[in-house]
Amino acid sequence: MGEIVVARNGSGPEVLLVHGGAGPRATWGAIAPLADRWTLAYVHRRGCPPSPPPQQRQDFEVDARDLAPLLVRRPHVVAHSYGALGTLIAAAAAPDGVRSLTLIEPPLNRLLPDDPEVARLERIGDAVLTHGMDTDPTELREFLRLAGAPVGDGPLPAEVIAGVRRAHGARPTSEARPRLKAIRDAGVPVLVVSGGHAAALERICDALAEALGGRRSVHPGSGHFVAAAPGFAGQLESFLRRSVP
Repeated sequence: MGEIVVARNGSGPEVLLVHGGAGPRATWGAIAPLADRWTLAYVHRRGCPPSPPPQQRQDFEVDARDLAPLLVRRPHVVAHSYGALGTLIAAAAAPDGVRSLTLIEPPLNRLLPDDPEVARLERIGDAVLTHGMDTDPTELREFLRLAGAPVGDGPLPAEVIAGVRRAHGARPTSEARPRLKAIRDAGVPVLVVSGGHAAALERICDALAEALGGRRSVHPGSGHFVAAAPGFAGQLESFLRRSVP
């Protein structure tokens, strides 16, 4: 299928950055100054140029296979949204290859199967991945707002439509089954982060931190793009420093 592209910048211990539906620049731009002290390794998932397109669809299992050889360097790993699913699968398969794991609002809705708000979030998210622009317009806008897209009351911006079309057909998040116990049993330091903008996401992150025995942090101010929120970069760097053996 061809290898994915990883662009590195900076010096110091490596921090592997795995984006979700949005590209690396939109997801990680606010933490670029950390390159003064860390090597920031920007993963470009399949479908995000200059990496090749997926053969069939966006798929967190394929993401996990792409990430596996990158763990040979034993980086710290920071993953956002859909990108956290493949990251968790790869980390569970090789926990000794992960120096630390930071997870930002991953769509692991299955952690709370009896929560009606979480169930609705899963249903809407999977509908957008399955139907793309043919999703019910009200639900499409609801999901896009939760995902941090610049959506007003008028027509959807061209870049938002392009993002929906890029994600259309992706493997539904409801199918993800990462082996969380393997990560916890290996003692991988974990930080789970959210943006304080959606109650369902907060509860998912609470449950994930508990399942992994990890730390928990909330940074409001930038919606789903938590890496741009006030205080996030400092919190992340503090966590990374504590996780260096």
